[in-house]
Amino acid sequence: MQVWLAMRLSSYTDYALRVLMYLAVRQEGLPTISDIAQVYGISKNHLMKVVHDLGRGGYVETVRGRNGGLRLGRPAEQIRIGDVIRYTEEDMAIVDCMGALQASPICRLSPACNLRTALHEALQAFLAVLDDYTLADIVRHRRSMASLLGLPQPPLPHTAARGEAEPES
Repeated sequence: MQVWLAMRLSSYTDYALRVLMYLAVRQEGLPTISDIAQVYGISKNHLMKVVHDLGRGGYVETVRGRNGGLRLGRPAEQIRIGDVIRYTEEDMAIVDCMGALQASPICRLSPACNLRTALHEALQAFLAVLDDYTLADIVRHRRSMASLLGLPQPPLPHTAARGEAEPES
């Protein structure tokens, strides 16, 4: 018998990752929250909250003024996906008994059950895998992603400019 455990990230985290990916792919200009909201079909008001939070965390920098907009707060190579998820996810408890604020046991088996420990280890393994990926890793197919987002094509890498194809793996 196979048992599947699904860990689902919140829409908030999904939107945060999409914003970061968009900013990493878009090489020219300073996009606005409206630009990003329109491309993804996301509520501008909801995205404003996400971008504000990413700014507080140093992931996004906002430039004010007439030609203002958004850019990454640090190089994509320095943004670990696991860190972004830890920052944006409010509650990483897979089951109720894992909740940090759990004052009394929800389940009568809690005093003798090791499920909480096993799930905690699984969560740590999940995050450890994501810690091995940076934003740069996630968007390494920038040209393809730019096309899918309707953005201008970023310049080819130096080797591709000499006639070699962009690496897609």
